[in-house]
Amino acid sequence: MTTSTAPTAPAGALRPTLRVLAMVACLPYIGLKVAWVAGSRVGIPAGSVLLDHPTLMAVANGLSVLADAVVVLLALLLTRPWGMRVPAWLLAFPMWAATGLLAPIMAGYPGQLIVSLVGGGSGAPSPTGREPFLDAWVFPVVYGGFILQGLSLGTLFVLYARDRWGHLWAGRLGALPAGLMGPRTRAVAVTGAVLALLPAALHTLWACGVTSGLSPAFAAEYDSDHATVDVVRALFLALAAVITLCLARRRPAGLRVRTALAVSWVSSGAAGCWGAYMTLVSLLPMGEAAKAPSGQMITTYAGEMITGFLLAGCLAVVLTRRGRTA
Repeated sequence: MTTSTAPTAPAGALRPTLRVLAMVACLPYIGLKVAWVAGSRVGIPAGSVLLDHPTLMAVANGLSVLADAVVVLLALLLTRPWGMRVPAWLLAFPMWAATGLLAPIMAGYPGQLIVSLVGGGSGAPSPTGREPFLDAWVFPVVYGGFILQGLSLGTLFVLYARDRWGHLWAGRLGALPAGLMGPRTRAVAVTGAVLALLPAALHTLWACGVTSGLSPAFAAEYDSDHATVDVVRALFLALAAVITLCLARRRPAGLRVRTALAVSWVSSGAAGCWGAYMTLVSLLPMGEAAKAPSGQMITTYAGEMITGFLLAGCLAVVLTRRGRTA
């Protein structure tokens, strides 16, 4: 993605409105995290695992506030004139990470609510697939905010990318240069796609009721909310693998480049970032050893992370070379 030109973002009411919406949507999450760091227990029931390690949770909550504050910075960057002059690499990673973290919530949480409405949910869905450890009202407030963040920030990024890099996604796959992915990049794409098979298969099996690989405590509490999360994560893994191979082969020839790039961006981010998050969470001290994730669960999360980052690397190569030739 070249930064040799710096177009000016067009004026209008849509972008400022979306910017304000993205910022306001951050307030519930940031407000709760700040309150918890300050010692408040609002939204945390007695006996919650969150109360077992106060120092660790204070650090984690502080980092969470900083992470969500990045959304505010991104909303400004995507709508202010100076944002057009920011180097592409400085914007790409945080925007990819934000997309990857928000997309599974935007798909998983509504899915859990639908399942709950038809009688299969627990009534307190949790998009992470973890045991509920917060008061029930926290989930709709916080994840509703996340969904608004995803919609507003995602729309802003599409508008921004169209203005600055619209030439990169023009045309169809069959018309792309043959050397867009070299042999090494294609090998990485194939490796990432193969590595995606195991975590995708395990998430699918768990969603179908197979408990092999789950810790005993997790298997005992596994319900339709957890199954919905596993279905969503398996789908993102499959999409990331398939669409990256499509980019590598430039097939099907009639597929629009913008469609392939968008799906690759979202799905690789979802696999890589949620895999990284769940790997980190799994390695943190647990209140009870019996509730700790099994080795196979941790391996699955790590496999998602590795797959997502490998496929995102292939996407980065495609975008960089496309920027030089388009």
